[in-house]
Amino acid sequence: MQDLDRRSALAFGITAASTLMLPHVAEAGMSDMSGSSALSGSAEGKEIGPGVRRIDYGRRESMIPAYKTVAMRDIVFQPGASHTVPSMANDMVCHMLEGELTINQGPSMDFVAKKGDVWTCKTGVPETSKNTGSTVAIMRITDLLT
Repeated sequence: MQDLDRRSALAFGITAASTLMLPHVAEAGMSDMSGSSALSGSAEGKEIGPGVRRIDYGRRESMIPAYKTVAMRDIVFQPGASHTVPSMANDMVCHMLEGELTINQGPSMDFVAKKGDVWTCKTGVPETSKNTGSTVAIMRITDLLT
């Protein structure tokens, strides 16, 4: 269990460091409500549901022994949009880059993720995310891949 705690701490540190290195992203124009990428104003990425886009950034070999690769992506939610993942494919660290999402990770596992919040998801856990706010919400995900 001690190894798991160290891995989790390192994963949180990596995510925190990555968000500190990209402060300009949080200040990007968020007023485009047409389904375009909130980061560039274009239709960047891939639509994965009505009002929900996925923007992949890249991947790299991991230094964390439990994970072979790490990858980063954003999920951009327009106001009122939601997305459900029945079962997480891998462990991940999530960060609320902009806006606010209502998150459900199973029975009695509801919370509101606000700008700046961080949380984790583990392989196999379901998650439903819904933008209940009036602005674009951006969830940044660091995928931890075995």
